[in-house]
Amino acid sequence: MPGCELPVGTCPDMCPAAERAEREKERRLHRFEVAPGCRSDPPRADPRRAVKEYQRPAAGKARPLPSQLRPPRVLLATVRYLAGEVAERADASRAEVASFVADRLRAVRLDLALQGADGVEAAAVLEAALAVLLAVVARLGPDGTRGPADPVLLQAQVQEGFGSLRRCYARGAGSRPRQAAFQGLFLLYNLGSVEALHEVLQLPDALRSCPALRRALAVDSAFREGNTARLFRLLRILPYLQSCAVRCHIGRARRGALARLARALSTPKGQTLPLGFIVHLLALDGPEEARDLCQAHGLPLDGQERVVFLRGHYTEEGLPPAGTCKVLVGSKLAGRTLEEVVMAEEEDEGVDRPKSPA
Repeated sequence: MPGCELPVGTCPDMCPAAERAEREKERRLHRFEVAPGCRSDPPRADPRRAVKEYQRPAAGKARPLPSQLRPPRVLLATVRYLAGEVAERADASRAEVASFVADRLRAVRLDLALQGADGVEAAAVLEAALAVLLAVVARLGPDGTRGPADPVLLQAQVQEGFGSLRRCYARGAGSRPRQAAFQGLFLLYNLGSVEALHEVLQLPDALRSCPALRRALAVDSAFREGNTARLFRLLRILPYLQSCAVRCHIGRARRGALARLARALSTPKGQTLPLGFIVHLLALDGPEEARDLCQAHGLPLDGQERVVFLRGHYTEEGLPPAGTCKVLVGSKLAGRTLEEVVMAEEEDEGVDRPKSPA
């Protein structure tokens, strides 16, 4: 309709100059955004480090000016910066990094929405943003509930990211080289969800036949069936981003497997099983993690190498131990940087792209 055209972003920086000045004045700069070696009071923003923060749109508030919105190419460069320079920081806790990155990625999605950006460029931005978010959330690990990162808010933002991307796929036409991989990530992040499985099964046959999506469907099937050996065999060979997506379900899957072993093996006198078997079956990071897992569920140990399944001893209290998941997640970067993984056009293994109808 005339007069209702959406603005087109023209801001060339990761953070508009007006916002940088305002946050400097109000002392709202994050330490990641302050100019190196800055001793001024208030601290001065570094235009190469400052990233636009999320601000909830208010009812009745004027539309942002084009100079306050970043076009897709700047948004993609912003995501690349967050992946390469912020997510890999060694001088900050993973919780602090996750909190900062999640907020700035939320602002990226909002800039796209306010411009009505769509198509291939928008999909590329949303894919990269979601990949970074999945990785920083997965890296939180067992201490993810501590520090400035709110795990419930992070989970909501991941789901919001999936929603934005999948709506973009539904609206757009043309080639989406990574769509199968990201539809698979959606299923893996929502492992065991009937709704998520139903949505994936509604996708075109050509998309569902892609290796990345077939692999995700196989993992979901093994998880639902309680097929521990097959599930962890599949989890071992998932690429890095898929492993990040499924990370939040690994503790529950290991608990379910241990419960099934307890039901099958527990006797009044007790049966023993080598801890090495538990390590291999559940893809744990070593005997120490296996001992901790068994003891957390009330299973006594026979020395340092065997676990005893005694009837009535298995218990479940609180959330299942998350574990460090070096075998199942961390090791799969294989020397690559997060930026390289996020900006890759395809996964390591060949991805069959659905063909456009002639």
